[in-house]
Amino acid sequence: MTKPRIIVTGATGKTGSIVATELLKAGYPVRAMVHRQDERSARLEAQGAEIAVADMSDVERISDALKDVQGAYYCPPLDPYMIQGAVAFAVAAKEARLEHVVGMTQWLSSPSHPSLMTRQHWLVDRLFSMTPGVAHTIVSPGFFADSYLVTIGAAAHLGIFPWIYGNSRNAPPSNEDIARVAVATLMNPARHAGKSYRPTGPELLGAKDMATAIGRAVGRPVRVVPAPVWLFMKAARMAGMSIDVMSNVRYYIEDHRRGAFEAGAPTTDVLDVTGRSPEDFETIARRYAAQPGNRQTLGNWVREFARFMIAPLIPSFSLDRYDRQLRRPFPSEPQFAPESEVWRGEHAIAADSKPATPGRDEGRIATTNYVHKLNFE
Repeated sequence: MTKPRIIVTGATGKTGSIVATELLKAGYPVRAMVHRQDERSARLEAQGAEIAVADMSDVERISDALKDVQGAYYCPPLDPYMIQGAVAFAVAAKEARLEHVVGMTQWLSSPSHPSLMTRQHWLVDRLFSMTPGVAHTIVSPGFFADSYLVTIGAAAHLGIFPWIYGNSRNAPPSNEDIARVAVATLMNPARHAGKSYRPTGPELLGAKDMATAIGRAVGRPVRVVPAPVWLFMKAARMAGMSIDVMSNVRYYIEDHRRGAFEAGAPTTDVLDVTGRSPEDFETIARRYAAQPGNRQTLGNWVREFARFMIAPLIPSFSLDRYDRQLRRPFPSEPQFAPESEVWRGEHAIAADSKPATPGRDEGRIATTNYVHKLNFE
């Protein structure tokens, strides 16, 4: 029996590259959609993928890319025009008679969130669910383990684990587990159509738990160092993170502090969907620790120490100016995920698990005031 052709958007990304590779290993014809041809797309082509170069908002190229395709892994680009690309994809999907789309979204997605990206994720989820004739499955992880391990170099060489999330916890999944959930749903659309999955790691972890696991992975004691958000933003800019992404991440930090990722976690979705238990945080950390740049060598130590010393001197993102130039829409009553009744209802979060906050009206006022005071320049 001929297997359906599946298109993978963001095919050179953290989850898309794994989705494409796993599907190819299973014998599925894969069309890998990429922004440009480079070494990463060449590796996918060498594995047997058909390469389609297209920008997500280019309606005609998206339409061409979806011809003769039955399934899709849709991983939207992290830019302020996400909704335009999603509409283009939905239009092309209907015309191409696409049968099933697995959409990557966010655990935080809600209609009144201060993050533009998160509000658009919520709209995209509903757009695909309403697209006639196309079955839809949602994959909505929280912070990936990858998000905490970007600083593993500081742990390996300096023995520190910077932390900006207060006393909150998360059960972070690996890129691989998230991708495996997507692959399993693509391979069996009849079973998974109309469902929503939240891949997580096997247990809730706080800062000390993660630092201990990272210490075992890098082979030295690692201590938690509370870090101010302004320094985190400077380090992110030095590391090459885009202002498009970081203008949204500033709000996710506060969501994390308010316990949004603790709610309903951990789940059994990875095991239920893939038949394999999720990777634990230490296993993931060991994979990162083995990367050449994180190995304990003199050269790596010098580089990491230099970054540590230079980071406070780096200019931060001009987020206020970015917002003014973008002229982005903003909800009249912004709400972080734990304060949103819509979010709590859609995620079946019990009222008694809500973090301690002011009353409904007071909470909205407090959130609005907090959002308007956010300034990391």
